[in-house]
Amino acid sequence: MLAFWVRALLSGVIVAAVSTVARRLPAAGALIASLPLVSVLGMIWLWHDRPDPENMATHAEATFWYVLPSLPMFLLIPSLLRRGVDFWPALAMGCALTIVAYLATVLIAARFGVRL
Repeated sequence: MLAFWVRALLSGVIVAAVSTVARRLPAAGALIASLPLVSVLGMIWLWHDRPDPENMATHAEATFWYVLPSLPMFLLIPSLLRRGVDFWPALAMGCALTIVAYLATVLIAARFGVRL
């Protein structure tokens, strides 16, 4: 249980750092947020709990495929905000687009033999 709280605390510190830096330097905050810190930490924790190369390889590969459909959200939200859409509806639309893109990715990947 201690390991869970250490992991949660470290992950929370990363999110807090991103939002704190982004208040003053939006581009720097975006750079930190774009780093795969959560993915790297997740892989470290997963390896610690289950040091299985095949499991880790599957996890890392699936992470790659799931990152791709999340990218359009980061274009839709600023586009909507610049057109006068309020933040919360823009965020909701970005999240909805991401969900649709995830579902499409899973279906398309399956056609090419990639199991997610």
